[in-house]
Amino acid sequence: MDPASKSVNILLGLTGSVATIKLNDLVTDLNHAFSKKGLRISIRVVATKAALFFLDTIPKSTEYELYTDADEWSAWHKKGDPVIHIELRKWADIMLIAPLDANTLAKLAAGLCDNLLTSTLRAWDFSNPVLVCPAMNTFMYTHKLTALHLLTISDLLGYHIIEPSSKLLACGDTGIGAMAPTPDIANKAASFF
Repeated sequence: MDPASKSVNILLGLTGSVATIKLNDLVTDLNHAFSKKGLRISIRVVATKAALFFLDTIPKSTEYELYTDADEWSAWHKKGDPVIHIELRKWADIMLIAPLDANTLAKLAAGLCDNLLTSTLRAWDFSNPVLVCPAMNTFMYTHKLTALHLLTISDLLGYHIIEPSSKLLACGDTGIGAMAPTPDIANKAASFF
């Protein structure tokens, strides 16, 4: 296939971190990073219930399709109907979780699949990359369990971790835990293609 005509399907997971408000910036940066490589992108967003709180505070965009837990249960009525977490997995060329909160990180490390996002990742095809961008308070990020969870998802599951940055956090503390800058995230995602 001609690289200029290739389209990359990006599945973008959003979790309960205030960094969710950077969604539109991230989408813009993803479009820019992939277009520099001659690639078009299509984006579908899977938001956890906690992420929806932050999504309600930002302008809506037509640059992506939004999926929530409600979509998982409303689409299936009988055998043969689409199972959304499987359909999303089949569609995606790459999974990007930006931001990844401590709650979802713990679920992924333990193998839990109690919502659309975690179910999609439990059914993931590991021939496609998964990139995660932790975003949480400094004390949450430096917690011993967080280190164990990050080690588990990177070493056992092969997820690629885009490290958070240090700065003034939304809670008012200064320290590590801010989601990496969106251009850096977009460039890292594009580097897989």
